[in-house]
Amino acid sequence: MRAPVSARPGADFTRLWTASAVSNVGDGVAMAAGPLLVAAVTDNPAYVAGAVFVQQLSWLLFALISGAFVDRLDRRRLVVIVNLLRAAALAALMLTVATGTVTVAVIYLVLFLLGTGETLADTAMSALLPAVVAPERLPAANARLYASFTIGNQFVAKPLGAWLFVVSAAVPFGLNALTFAAAAALIAGIRSGAPAAPETQRSSVRDAVAAGLRWLWRHRLLRTLGLSMGVGNIAFGAAFAVFVLYCRDRLGLSEVGYGFLLTAFAVGGLAGTTVATRLTRAVGSTWLLRAGLVIEMVTHISLALATSPGVAAAVLIVFSVHAMVWGITVTSVRQRAVPEELRGRVGSVFSLLDLGGAALGALLGGLVAALWGVTAPFWAAAAVMAAVVLSAWRPLREADA
Repeated sequence: MRAPVSARPGADFTRLWTASAVSNVGDGVAMAAGPLLVAAVTDNPAYVAGAVFVQQLSWLLFALISGAFVDRLDRRRLVVIVNLLRAAALAALMLTVATGTVTVAVIYLVLFLLGTGETLADTAMSALLPAVVAPERLPAANARLYASFTIGNQFVAKPLGAWLFVVSAAVPFGLNALTFAAAAALIAGIRSGAPAAPETQRSSVRDAVAAGLRWLWRHRLLRTLGLSMGVGNIAFGAAFAVFVLYCRDRLGLSEVGYGFLLTAFAVGGLAGTTVATRLTRAVGSTWLLRAGLVIEMVTHISLALATSPGVAAAVLIVFSVHAMVWGITVTSVRQRAVPEELRGRVGSVFSLLDLGGAALGALLGGLVAALWGVTAPFWAAAAVMAAVVLSAWRPLREADA
């Protein structure tokens, strides 16, 4: 029997939030040091780019399968085991770096294992949250989780990871291993997170995945949100795949200027976490989601027209506020609407649409830019988002139902 959930975040949420914050710092450190490590081992650009693809590949291959396992296993225990295994993989990588025996193949293997673990742990963490926080507290809880990710992963960890790599190439990966071990210990102390229903455990993985897909397709609001997010990420991925060229050729920025402009994403994202809960209470989820789609469309138009870095930075900050508010709102709506025994599978579909859409968009954006210039992907993205706004407008009224 599921334990009652407190109306206020208590010790279980504090453990979950702290575990998330700690592991986010470790992840960010390793993400900053990873490309530096690959570049130190090989000068081949294809191998350097391939390191990013290897880690994303796990989501494309295993997202739906991982969702099925999250729904049939004790989610708390699953996160603990996966984090300990990720810590072991990173410790092994640290040893190969420290002893000078690291190779591209070793890096790829560890990244693939980390990505595979991420499909399980991230899906389970999202599904576990409603077990430790009352439904009316989910927006505030998600806002705190998103804020800790933005601060720890984006602001603190990236420069720290680069600095630690310069001090000693092995240290960032050892630190990430320690953060995963610490997160495992914190999650182990959570009292909630019971296994799924027996009928879910008895079904095959294939049948379990199919059941999750059928449930999501029949739920009009979540179907609309998932498809809007997937198509929106295709548009976003297409536009921002050539963002570095857009900054150089359209805005006239140097490499340093490009780096500073990227911080607009983090600034806006952090601001979004502070206003998401209040905006939800003030205007409701329906109008927040509708406004977000409009903002996304206007963002692409504004960037296509912009020639000033200042204007582009302002647009990106507004966009990042929207993106964070949208993510918190959608996650909270989904967690409230999906039955406990389906949260892993439905959440994994959203993750697949998120990553798959961005990856597909990146491929399309490069082609469009090569044919028609660096602003063409932004115009195309605006047109796509206009269609999304029109098709999603009416179904989104159910978000406050």
